[in-house]
Amino acid sequence: MVSAHWENDPITVSSTTGAPLTYDFWGFPQRYYEVTYDAPPAPELAQSVARSLTGLGPVHQDQARGLDHGAYVPLVEMYPDADIPVLQVSLPSLDPRELFTMGQRLAALREEGTLLVGSGFTTHNLRWFNPAGGADAPAPAASREFDQWAAERVATGDVDALIDWETKAPAALEAHPRSEHWAPLFVALGAASATSTPRGENAVDGFWYGLSKRSWTFA
Repeated sequence: MVSAHWENDPITVSSTTGAPLTYDFWGFPQRYYEVTYDAPPAPELAQSVARSLTGLGPVHQDQARGLDHGAYVPLVEMYPDADIPVLQVSLPSLDPRELFTMGQRLAALREEGTLLVGSGFTTHNLRWFNPAGGADAPAPAASREFDQWAAERVATGDVDALIDWETKAPAALEAHPRSEHWAPLFVALGAASATSTPRGENAVDGFWYGLSKRSWTFA
């Protein structure tokens, strides 16, 4: 798992000794801090990640770092039995090219049967978040425009345009005032590019409180 909610340089991998979840949010009802997800740790995978990223600098390990909500929230839906070993890897940078290269290095893990997941949002401007309007309220034009552009570029595998998103995409800086929620996509693109043009297929689309939740899978 590569989550928008863990930035750390040098690259760091999460606990392989079963650390509790990281509740990296504040001010929510108590039930959200009682969620558990006791997936098996993945020490062998941590070693494989470190080997794959040789040349990109040291890979550290934080045994106190459990999965954050960018990782465990989708996993609860994908694998509710928590029976698959999981490891989280930090974002060392928000630079698309660096993250694409990181993904390319991790591509070998896919060939070994490891699922690589980039967890974020296709648009993420919390100024649009209005609970009073409801989750299904019409999304702002900027969110819809960026979402459509992203859908078209990922479908065709236009890596150059995606990497240069800040100048190529409509409403780029409105859709992402800061790009941490967009950044995990570049790791996925890099990993998928190792064997072919990384054309993504829509797995999820639509909007949630104005934010695009579009998600892709890569063969």
